[in-house]
Amino acid sequence: MSRFLQLHILTPYPASNPNRDDLGRPKTVTLGGVTRMRISSQAIKRAIRTHPAFALALTDHVGSRTQRLGLEVQNHLLAQGAPEAEALTYAREIAGAFGKIKSEKDKDPAYIEQLAFISPQERALAFDLAERKLKGEKLPKDKELAREVLLKADGAADIAMFGRMLADSPEFNRDAAVQVAHAFTTARVSVEDDFYTAVDDLKRAEEDAGAGFIGESGFGAGIFYLYICVDRVLLAENLDGDTALAQRSVEALVRAAAVASPSGKKNSYANHVRAEFILAELGDGQPRTLAGAFTRPVSGDDHTAASIEALRAKRDEFTAAYGKDWSEERVLQVGASDSATLDDLARFAASGHWPVPE
Repeated sequence: MSRFLQLHILTPYPASNPNRDDLGRPKTVTLGGVTRMRISSQAIKRAIRTHPAFALALTDHVGSRTQRLGLEVQNHLLAQGAPEAEALTYAREIAGAFGKIKSEKDKDPAYIEQLAFISPQERALAFDLAERKLKGEKLPKDKELAREVLLKADGAADIAMFGRMLADSPEFNRDAAVQVAHAFTTARVSVEDDFYTAVDDLKRAEEDAGAGFIGESGFGAGIFYLYICVDRVLLAENLDGDTALAQRSVEALVRAAAVASPSGKKNSYANHVRAEFILAELGDGQPRTLAGAFTRPVSGDDHTAASIEALRAKRDEFTAAYGKDWSEERVLQVGASDSATLDDLARFAASGHWPVPE
């Protein structure tokens, strides 16, 4: 079987600021002695999880990263006719299985302190547990209560892919089956400043000629390289052996990764992007990024073509040094006559023999 799926994606971004730092400017990284724009893996994963190509394809198999499960349980109990005080008490007790609960004096006493990644099945178990408590059933405490609502594997595709950590219940942590690198531009980028003004539509000309507001915003542009690695064995294990769902999940991941982008300043720059080039590889060899292709920034008049050439050349160099470490590949290249389609790529990513975990 082919355990690993590797995706090497090149996506051109126009003038934009898709992922901001603490000062509101584009995130950057220094590579090869020059500045590149960067998009964090966290921003990329959220863009994929929330994109319709992923979320709609996996309806009922997408988790929620939230502090608010306790509030949901509380509202569920109130709808069942529970007294307000009891609903809050039971909600706090059950939500505590997912993380440290906030103080009773907090303005949101049913919230947990951290964001917890919760599957649809675990949410249903929490509601069921709350109803049992409301009927007078005595529930277990602490770790035993956690075992009533937390699962080690289930049908939440995004948790299976991107993993989760529960500090208070580490036995229910899940290792990520999908590794996502930070994306970075293949060429040097100079982050520029956009000085802008806003005009008060109701201000009369005789008042003054000035703007109602002035400000500045950073932006940049470039071809981003993104590397994604999928451990298909671990993905099937995290989905409790449901290989059909694992295949659907991989297809959805490929479709979303090709078109999803973080939402930062998208209304200002309309950076609705699509990948120009995707190299998809299946194999059992040790995974390897091709980021080294861009330690020397690409140059010339066509950065897309130069980036594709550099990426292919770097893989050839690895192959010469280490041998061929993939068994099959597909290439999507916009404008190429022999290009695979996105449908072809998605089906290829899910193809082959999938393991059935014991």
